[in-house]
Amino acid sequence: MNYTLHQIAKMIDHSLLHPTMTDADLIAGCELAKKYDVATVCIKPYFVKQAVDLLKDSDVAVCTVVGFPHGSSTIQQKVAETRQACKEGATEIDMVVNVGKVLSEDWRYVKKEINQILKESHKYGAILKVIFENDFLSKDKHKIKLCKICSTLGVEFIKTSTGYGYIKQANGDYNYTGATEHDLLLMRKNASENVQIKAAGGVRTLDGLLKVMDMGVTRLGASATAIIMEDAKKRLGLESKEVSGSTLGY
Repeated sequence: MNYTLHQIAKMIDHSLLHPTMTDADLIAGCELAKKYDVATVCIKPYFVKQAVDLLKDSDVAVCTVVGFPHGSSTIQQKVAETRQACKEGATEIDMVVNVGKVLSEDWRYVKKEINQILKESHKYGAILKVIFENDFLSKDKHKIKLCKICSTLGVEFIKTSTGYGYIKQANGDYNYTGATEHDLLLMRKNASENVQIKAAGGVRTLDGLLKVMDMGVTRLGASATAIIMEDAKKRLGLESKEVSGSTLGY
C-alpha cells in the first residue's frame, strides 16, 4: 500500500512518559512532535498545561495517561485524573484498565470503570483509549472480552500496552514484549469496526509502523518518532520543508 508522509506522521502519538524525563526533555519532545506534525504528544499528566501552551499554534494534540502504568487506582481516582487532564486541555486520554480485575474476570467492575472514564472524557470532548496491557494477559479470552466491552461502550481506541508491562524472565531480568502481530490481529478481529487500534511498545522503525498500518492499526505510540520520520523522508528524498503530498510505497 502507499502512504503519504502526512499519513505516517498522523499515525504517531509521540511518547513522553518515561519517569526520568525532565521538564527540558518534555519541552524538547513537544518541539520534536511539532516539527514532524505527529498526531499527539502523549505527555506526563503534570505537564499537560505546558504542552497545550507549547503546541497551541500547531496541529499536534495533547494526550495524557490515566492510572498509568499499572491501572490499579480506584475508579474515582481515575475519573478525577481524567477530569483534571481534560480541564487542563488534554483531548485524548489513554487509561490503563485494572488488570487484576480483568484476570479476576470481574467484568462488571471492568465495564463500570471503562464506562465512567469514557463518560468523563466525553463530557469534555476528549476521546478515550483503553490500554489492555497485553503482556499481563496470557489468555486470549481476556483480550477478546475487553474488545467486546469496549465495542459495546463505544470506546474510540483500544491499545495494546503501556510499554512498561515488565514480566520477570527466567534469568531474573525484567522485560516486555509490547505490541505483537498476534495481539493486533486478535484485537482487530474482535473489536467493532468503529473501534480503532493503537499499537504501543516495541515498534521502533518505519517498517514496523508500515507493517502495523497494513494490519489495520491507526495509531502508534512511539518514542522513536525522529528515527521513523527521518527514514520516511529519506526514502522519499524529501527535505523537512517538503513533507506534504508525497507517497511512500510499502
